Amino acid sequence: MKDTISFPSTVLGPIKRFLSKEEKELEDQDKVLTRDDPFSDTSRLANNASPDDDAAEQFGHARVEAMKRDINARLVEIKKALTKINVGKYGICENCGKMIDTDRLMVKPEATLCINCEKKKEK
Repeated sequence: MKDTISFPSTVLGPIKRFLSKEEKELEDQDKVLTRDDPFSDTSRLANNASPDDDAAEQFGHARVEAMKRDINARLVEIKKALTKINVGKYGICENCGKMIDTDRLMVKPEATLCINCEKKKEK
């Protein structure tokens, strides 16, 4: 088993608060997008919209869905990082088990892979 260095609670506390705040903001954005989705208006089905209106609704829905996918992917990353903080595994690459560089964690606190494993994953 490898010896790992864990972060002190004085460091993890602010990170956890930041990630929790990000999680809440993303959840709020997701709710707003759901509300603003043209397809969420069920009365639209009864309307005989012009082709232009229908195309605008299709485009609006596609835009909302793309944004929701991005938000949901980010939420998964944040929830994963918060779980790692809670179980004492934060900052440890889930692929190779090495510590994730602190510079990387400052830029992307939800990172679960070290930069080398991230690069391998992207190939």
